[in-house]
Amino acid sequence: MDLLNTLVDKGLRRELPTREEALAVLATSDDDLLDVVAAAGKVRRQWFGRRVKLNYLVNLKSGLCPEDCSYCSQRLGSKAGILKYTWLKPDEASKAAAAGVAGGAKRVCLVASGRGPTDRDVDRVTKTIEAIKEQNEGVEVCACLGLLSDGQADRLRSAGADAYNHNLNTSEETYGAITTTHTYADRVETVQQAQAAGLSACSGLIAGMGESDKDLVDVVFALRDLDPDSVPVNFLIPFEGTPLAKEWNLTPQRCLRILAMVRFVCPDVEVRLAGGREVHLRSMQPLALHLVNSIFLGDYLTSEGQAGQADLDMIADAGFEVEGQGTTTLPRHRADALSGGGCGSQGAAEASGATGCGSHGGGGCGSHEASGGGCGPCGGHGEPEPATVADAGAGVPARESVPAGAARTDLVAVRRRGAGTDLAPNA
Repeated sequence: MDLLNTLVDKGLRRELPTREEALAVLATSDDDLLDVVAAAGKVRRQWFGRRVKLNYLVNLKSGLCPEDCSYCSQRLGSKAGILKYTWLKPDEASKAAAAGVAGGAKRVCLVASGRGPTDRDVDRVTKTIEAIKEQNEGVEVCACLGLLSDGQADRLRSAGADAYNHNLNTSEETYGAITTTHTYADRVETVQQAQAAGLSACSGLIAGMGESDKDLVDVVFALRDLDPDSVPVNFLIPFEGTPLAKEWNLTPQRCLRILAMVRFVCPDVEVRLAGGREVHLRSMQPLALHLVNSIFLGDYLTSEGQAGQADLDMIADAGFEVEGQGTTTLPRHRADALSGGGCGSQGAAEASGATGCGSHGGGGCGSHEASGGGCGPCGGHGEPEPATVADAGAGVPARESVPAGAARTDLVAVRRRGAGTDLAPNA
């Protein structure tokens, strides 16, 4: 297929495809799907080999968000029966992080619901970062706290944060239909503030919210322009009790085409398979490893993921390997740029080794909004209510026939373990 040959050649040269080419990837047929995966896989292997970076989410503050993001189980007015609790103490967060690190996670992602942090909130998070770094040598920490005010990114960087996540989520043209309490421009500004402070920027998207192919291409090209080090790709988890609860319009094949398009547009960037992979890719998750080089381990913010050991088994069975802490995630030319230079730009073949100068980043934290319906970068100032647990059943019943448009409670399980509970996580 001439299209795929062209895209592979461009990806190996870090050359941006045209919008028409990106749209053509999304329009390929199921008969061509394996060819699309194989082509994007060549680009993935050139820059990242067969390594898979593991990331672990710690939800520092869950629920009670004043923002109205339609996809989010923590949004204002959400009736989703999720865990709700106030800020975890630094030792509680560090204990949760240690579980992920023990499971093989290289990066811990600290998330808190809210529009953005107050200065007092930043104080809390800096103490948490320090505790995690003290007890888990070599771990990377990414913060995801919402819209940043002046100076807050610098404070997080000084405390030891390696990265900051804030997703664009969807195209600028359709953003107002998803969220009204802040703007697309607000999100872009926060990503730029993180970059200016020397943090590794992580910014991605949510697919499956009813957007068009053009919207998907628009947001991925906008991300390419922002040039984050990490692009998490979330697939909407339509939580019952949220406005998008009936948006069940993704297939595994559609998800794979989206991931391939992102890889072609962002060939040398850490592409992370984030929230919703178990729900929408299901048994086809291993194929996605040929497109992405990073995933989350275990549970998400407000929903359960598959067991951490199942993730590790999947990686090994598919012929990939977990990336160790001693390996720099990013290709050398990106790692050098992030760390301020030093080794100079290297060719593609050398960059695929991804060791060398290293960086304080290497990815970003990823799936903080669609991952389990969590809100991460959207939510409020001030103190939340006392910790409570909403009534909702845990566990995933056997799959069954469900009427079109109905909530799929057979595919979504509310998180009831890990951070904010007395139960062990599944990392």
